[in-house]
Amino acid sequence: MNQLLVVFAAVFLAELGDKTQVATMLFASSGEHSPWFVFAAASLALIASSAIAVLLGSAAERYLSVIPLNLIAGLGFIVIGAWTVWGHFTSAA
Repeated sequence: MNQLLVVFAAVFLAELGDKTQVATMLFASSGEHSPWFVFAAASLALIASSAIAVLLGSAAERYLSVIPLNLIAGLGFIVIGAWTVWGHFTSAA
């Protein structure tokens, strides 16, 4: 049960205030869709993306056990961050 709470808390806190949550709030506030429809669609999207992440993580653990997965994840976040910053400065010009 403790492991479930740790995973839940980590994912819950990581999702707070991210672009996905902002997009979901915008859909819900637009008045074009029922709030229950937006909730259901957003929930299914999060379940689908989590399933993909679990499958990829399981495969990575199986095939990349020699390389530390935390290092790969950290480098991935750095690359995404650099790409985002680069896009900001190149589109502002």
